[in-house]
Amino acid sequence: MLTALATVPCGVRSVKAQAWTAIIALGLFAGGTARAVECKVQTFEAVQFTICRVALRRESLQLYWRDKAGKPYGRLLHLRDSLASQRKTLTFGMNAGMYEEDLSPLGLFVVNGRELTPLNRRSGFGNFYRPPNGVFLVDGAGARVITTEEYASSQPHPRVATQSGPMLVLRGTVTDSPVMDAKSTSLKIRNGVCAPSPDTAVFAISDAPLTFYVFAKFFIDELGCREALYLDGSISSLYAPQVGRQDDRRDLGPMFGVVR
Repeated sequence: MLTALATVPCGVRSVKAQAWTAIIALGLFAGGTARAVECKVQTFEAVQFTICRVALRRESLQLYWRDKAGKPYGRLLHLRDSLASQRKTLTFGMNAGMYEEDLSPLGLFVVNGRELTPLNRRSGFGNFYRPPNGVFLVDGAGARVITTEEYASSQPHPRVATQSGPMLVLRGTVTDSPVMDAKSTSLKIRNGVCAPSPDTAVFAISDAPLTFYVFAKFFIDELGCREALYLDGSISSLYAPQVGRQDDRRDLGPMFGVVR
């Protein structure tokens, strides 16, 4: 989604969040019948969310943008069908950050260790540029969310990475981005990502409009995330057949996918 068109809206994890994270981790990594991608629906402050956890020890989280002919996939269902033609199955998909009119990523985009678009440190209008913005990445140390400035200074070598903004949560607290006003009346369907551990990526999408502030609190209080990154709003889309989701709302730029 073009950021120029996007509109504005504790330090210690809660016991509930810690317990929930531990239970899920046991289910994902202890073997048994648990899936490596687990999706569920839950409610926080009267808003329903769909949450998908990807166990990175068992699944390879990928990023997608263009097909072999260089044409943007545009829709999660197009990505699904393209993979199916290669005898591959898309088991999870979600939009993966903001993009230009031609569906190219607005910021950093790394696929299979190859940087397709560079880190964007420019100033501008819209949610992408609301400080602090940040990067979700997976490298040899696992998954994490870091600020754009931290990425620039540390110069990691990720397998996959996507840049977006603003960051919702930083060091366990709601960020001081101007859009995070608890009294905001800007309500949008929104989606984001965090990494509560290096082995787990958690994706969340609201099933009803909400503010940035409530979304950030959900990542802290319910998901136990110390850092979380906003991906987009209004166009937010999820492909998760296990919970009956095959969204096809709008054209998308970059996308996350888990493929078998």
